[in-house]
Amino acid sequence: MTSASRDSATEIPRLPDEGHVSAAVADAVADRAGHLFGLMGNGNAHFISRLTRLGFGFTSARHESATVAMADAYHRATGGVAAATTTYGAGFTNAYTTLAEARIARIPLVFIVGDAPAGGRRNFDIDQTKAAEAVGVRTLVAGPGNAAEITHRAFDLALQTVQPVIVAIPYDLATAPLTESEPLEPLPAKAVWPPEAEDLDRVAGLLASAERPMVIAGRGVVLADSAAPLREIGDRLGALFMTSVMAINAFDSEWDLGVAGGFTRRHRLEVARKADVVLVVGASMNIFQTRYGTLFPPETRIIRVDNEPDEKHPIVVDYIRSDIRPFLDGLLERVKPATTTWRSSVPEVAGEEFRSSHPIEDPVEFAPDGRLNPRAVVAALEDILPAERSVVMDGGHFIGWAPMYLSVPDPHAMILVGTAFQSIGLGFGSAAGVSVARPERTTVLFSGDGGGLMGLADFETFLRATRRGVLIVLNDSAYGAELHQYAAKGLHDQAMLIDEVDFAAVGRALGAKGTKARALADLAALSEWLETDDDGVYVLDVAISQQVVAEFMAESVAIKK
Repeated sequence: MTSASRDSATEIPRLPDEGHVSAAVADAVADRAGHLFGLMGNGNAHFISRLTRLGFGFTSARHESATVAMADAYHRATGGVAAATTTYGAGFTNAYTTLAEARIARIPLVFIVGDAPAGGRRNFDIDQTKAAEAVGVRTLVAGPGNAAEITHRAFDLALQTVQPVIVAIPYDLATAPLTESEPLEPLPAKAVWPPEAEDLDRVAGLLASAERPMVIAGRGVVLADSAAPLREIGDRLGALFMTSVMAINAFDSEWDLGVAGGFTRRHRLEVARKADVVLVVGASMNIFQTRYGTLFPPETRIIRVDNEPDEKHPIVVDYIRSDIRPFLDGLLERVKPATTTWRSSVPEVAGEEFRSSHPIEDPVEFAPDGRLNPRAVVAALEDILPAERSVVMDGGHFIGWAPMYLSVPDPHAMILVGTAFQSIGLGFGSAAGVSVARPERTTVLFSGDGGGLMGLADFETFLRATRRGVLIVLNDSAYGAELHQYAAKGLHDQAMLIDEVDFAAVGRALGAKGTKARALADLAALSEWLETDDDGVYVLDVAISQQVVAEFMAESVAIKK
């Protein structure tokens, strides 16, 4: 045997997913992402194979819409960047709604997709780059000379812009051998907005002169890791606190009135409306956060600090563009402890009854139609569900109650995927992403029946990905949002109604436990299951009334009249 033949005999064979474009993209994803969520097809088979062969964490969806929803929710639950993948064509378009949601909600993730051949589109290809541009998402194309570099660039851009970024792998280049690296132009530095001393002095003066100051934190405060200095500012002033949904419980304070806007409890809203100066930091003050402009009376002085462009909100009197942490550090140097504060005149705010989940708004068990009052149901669940929980919600009318009555450990534990784009049907996918992200917590998914049926393909994904979870279906046998907006105006309701489906029975067919609840006493079945410490998912299908209207919906309907 010659030397050459001996070398050939002992050479380790190259695996089918090494040394090509898809492999280079996969290796970069392994370096940068915490997990991959996807569904395999012709356009991404080599990419996924490389990662799963390496043992990288991968969760498969059953419908492509759940791929991006899972990655989106993973980020919301951890703060880390995740990746999603689909094939080209129908795989890409099936994920289009969740891509739009991630773009509008400003979620940093990387979406790796198959694409048309670089040599020209086939009769079943579409221009995916233009489609992505239509929802404001940038596409980078991986090739033999830049596959690794372009993928790292996508992660850098996602983090810098706080947006999803697409990496496209042309079909005819998926297994093309790598060539000499083509260096990319340096990524421009992220713009910075240092605080102006004049603005800091002015805001400090306004807050010092306030009799009833309030501080509102949004997601920007969480991203900037700035809850602690903002709370210290509020404590020195004796201010009351509120948050956006994506910053819920950021202050961890007994003086927190909860979520600002349509999810604000009525007795807390009465107190909040007495504020004379409101400092809003890192929150967009969109129509939901402002309760359609009715959160505060017109005479309230509202100051908004953010590093995002001013969107000219009509209720914001004073907008300051600044990076959040430097601004708060500078403001903290200027704010002195107040001698008398608003807190001393409203001690009940820190009291147990004021802060309880008891549904002061409507405590009865049953609505006039004999079905359960959802307020009473969700308030009861506050004490039944484990405290160490992640609460995930699909979109729809039913979202009005969980943020009002349920507490969560931190801002990463209340997750609403779909509300930015006003979509339903994303609950099962997003809950699966949360279960992967935070397996030590009990994943609690709230869904309506309409959204639950729309996303039914990934019910199984949620069960498969979840170590321990609970699905609560607030089932009114209707598309509740349409019912309360349009049937109330006299439109015919046939298309708004849904034949009642027992999701507990569907769950049992897929291997979960579950029961149908028609009275509060039926919640005991869930309590008993939770006491067992068994792994798995319990499905509670709750027959709620069509006649109870959530506060945020009532405000919306009133404004539109």
